[in-house]
Amino acid sequence: MLPLQRTIQFSDYADLYDLILPKDNLLRQINDLIDFSFIHQELVDKYCQDNGRMAEIPVRMFKYLLLKTIYDISDVDVVERSRYDMSFKYFLDMNPEETDLINPSSLCKFLKLRLKDKDLLDMLIGKTVSIAIEKDIIKSRTIIVDAPHTGSRSNPWSSLEILRLRSKHLRKSIYNTDDRIKGSLPEKNTVDDIEHELGYTKALIDVVGSNPALAEVPKIKERLNMLKEVLSDIEDHYVTSKDGDARMGHKSTDDSFFGYKTHIAMSDERIITAATVTSGEKGDGPQLQELVEQSRANGMEVETVVEDTAYSGKDNIILSNDEANGFKLVARLNPMISNGARKDEDKFEFNKDAGMFVCPAGHMAIRRARQGKKNQAKNQVMVYYFDVEKCKPCSRRNGCYKDGARTKTYAVQIQCEQHKRQADFEKSDEFREKAKIRYKIEAKNSELKNVLGYDRAWAYGIDCMRMQGAMVIFVANIKRILKLS
Repeated sequence: MLPLQRTIQFSDYADLYDLILPKDNLLRQINDLIDFSFIHQELVDKYCQDNGRMAEIPVRMFKYLLLKTIYDISDVDVVERSRYDMSFKYFLDMNPEETDLINPSSLCKFLKLRLKDKDLLDMLIGKTVSIAIEKDIIKSRTIIVDAPHTGSRSNPWSSLEILRLRSKHLRKSIYNTDDRIKGSLPEKNTVDDIEHELGYTKALIDVVGSNPALAEVPKIKERLNMLKEVLSDIEDHYVTSKDGDARMGHKSTDDSFFGYKTHIAMSDERIITAATVTSGEKGDGPQLQELVEQSRANGMEVETVVEDTAYSGKDNIILSNDEANGFKLVARLNPMISNGARKDEDKFEFNKDAGMFVCPAGHMAIRRARQGKKNQAKNQVMVYYFDVEKCKPCSRRNGCYKDGARTKTYAVQIQCEQHKRQADFEKSDEFREKAKIRYKIEAKNSELKNVLGYDRAWAYGIDCMRMQGAMVIFVANIKRILKLS
């Protein structure tokens, strides 16, 4: 339950803050810059108004999370530091002598119970952009777009190892129930090959599932369902993890990561104006429209978008040429980028870092080859080859991979009319001049990761990743506003 109004506590030691904290202290500047009462207004519906024990003040809990982000420290450390650090006490609106602190576990509960279902990412970015516009900091009409990656809190498990582990758990629960059934189970796979292990797993599930006397035993049923869930996850994504929303992404042909991407748009003044979080395998290009729309909704006038080759696909060029909502697309053209003729839900996406296409299941092509002759009426085609050993067990193989085929390819047309017009623009002095500012977003990515701890996720799940992104971007924007004010 929240108090109807905040109780003002007077302290004989309040003057210590003026003696100890200088005017240019970061936390003091943030307190002076922002009225955090909007947090109370946003979260008031998350608390019961007339029942239960008195809750911690939402604004103070939110500020704890800000401190955790600013100084990249743990829940335990941020609470402990608020016991003796006068700048922390001032920022948290505590009296200097106050020692009645929250339990560190309350911060995790606040994230999951109070901030859940709140569009925190858009709300906090919108708040900082409005402050920047109000202070006349954002003057440009250009945004720079990129997608830094964040590693999952959990590493992916080997598909072979996790299948064997879950199968072992199921067999053990069966043996504990009725050891006589051991002879009727399929023979265990001893070959270190995922296809053989998948075959054994499916056979084991079929045998146990067809025996109601076994399948309905609570412990066996629990293990059986767990094995089915892991099997489904591996068929779809080829990896599994404690972090069920994280996926394998690629930074280059030989360098991959397991986690998430945060697609961000940033003004020329280095204020982040929009962001969206996806799993790691998602392409960069499809997020452009949402980033432009969010930036405009937050009050930013967008006339030019500066990007890398990941955003120079046909769809984005068409979007930039829209008469009502178009913009100048400053992205170096990669003539291999195209979405092909597949249905929207089956699109293969181009990974600009690796120079390869990634299939809807997240598998990257292993090589490519150019077909056709130059200077002919028919355009050349770039053919991408995929590892058929990954296609064979994939749950999306129907209509994508033909059983028994030795190769799996995906071909794209190298040139189209939209690409030709973009190529002409790329040769202009205007393009070259505007493209020079793209380095700024690389520096911003480095700040988010190396200063604010955005290189690794706080918790599991994409919802927690969005909340972490909201806090990190909010802090980055506030620090930038203070610097430019």
